Amino acid sequence: MSFTEFNLSNEIGSQIKAMGYNTPTHIQKRAIPLILQGKDVMGLAQTGTGKTAAFALPILQRLSAGKRGQVRALIIAPTRELAEQINESISELGRRTGLKSTAIYGGVNAGRQVRALARGVDIVVACPGRLLDHLKNRGINLSHLETLVLDEADHMFDMGFLPDIRRILAYASTRKQTLLFSATMPKDIRKLADDILKDPCHITIDHETPLETVEHVLFPVPQHLKTGLLLELLKTTDTKSILIFTRTKHRAETLDQKLKRSGYRVTSLQGNLSQGRRQKAIEGFRDGTYQIMVATDIAARGIDVSLISHVINYDIPDTPDAYTHRIGRTGRAERSGDAFTFITNEDAAAVRDIERKMGVTIKRRRIDGFDYTAPKNNETPKQQTWRSFQRKRAS
Repeated sequence: MSFTEFNLSNEIGSQIKAMGYNTPTHIQKRAIPLILQGKDVMGLAQTGTGKTAAFALPILQRLSAGKRGQVRALIIAPTRELAEQINESISELGRRTGLKSTAIYGGVNAGRQVRALARGVDIVVACPGRLLDHLKNRGINLSHLETLVLDEADHMFDMGFLPDIRRILAYASTRKQTLLFSATMPKDIRKLADDILKDPCHITIDHETPLETVEHVLFPVPQHLKTGLLLELLKTTDTKSILIFTRTKHRAETLDQKLKRSGYRVTSLQGNLSQGRRQKAIEGFRDGTYQIMVATDIAARGIDVSLISHVINYDIPDTPDAYTHRIGRTGRAERSGDAFTFITNEDAAAVRDIERKMGVTIKRRRIDGFDYTAPKNNETPKQQTWRSFQRKRAS
């Protein structure tokens, strides 16, 4: 199947071809015809399966006819990075249609957003908090809204945005079509879907099974040896594009500095950064200026870098869903990728939960020549003597 079978306009079709896209992904094959028909859709699919184009292309097609300069499509996303990414994708896909889109999110001065809305746009991509501000100030008019998209709905629930979403829905009451996309389906999101979708078409694309393009490996290691193991692993790993996840902002900053001292081109992405610095980090990682990005879960769904070869969980994620979202950063667009996760003895329960949800046993691996019994720097002489004795016994 090719994109030509969707009978999209010449402007959209020629842009798809210019961007080098030939064959639609599974979710695009199933969602685009339904959205073009005006149906409500609930799509369950992992990150990296092509969801953005699945809703963006039919929206651009439908909005190509009709009055311009009024908000007819609204896409709500959980993070600034994802909102910017979606807006960039829509702008690129719709380059030849003349349709205008803008991104709205917090952390930056609202003046530029106000001016863009005043000039007139057809599509708005927004984060819930800043969108509500504009709605309350009457800076955005949703009375002409035709299509509403909730993207990464489960992540919005995780971030506590569900009350904001329901308030936004009251402003968007005249919409004709609602689309909800999510990587997982917790009960609160299912209830929201039941409340807002009218006779929806359900699309499920292996949302709980591991992507076939990703190889999963666990590396057992004591907590204090994680950085040493990471440096050893990087010696034998193609470092062209690696995303490393840590649990805390402090750990991301510390690891960033240690990797830089080891000679790697590294950037970090975490909540302490301004929006400008976050965007600069993402763009540098995307264009290859940086080989490695160290990030907290803020980046799990906030960046679109199709050629990430490895995701490394320096710290295991808190939930199986979080694991799914992190791993969705590699193996994208049907390319292969690797997902490495460092695990300690304390992570046994989390590992079981992940394997249970994936329905597979993830293979374990050790690195030959790495000293897994090395002492902590703050161990007492007695503890170091005991550990030395253990190493001699093991050898």
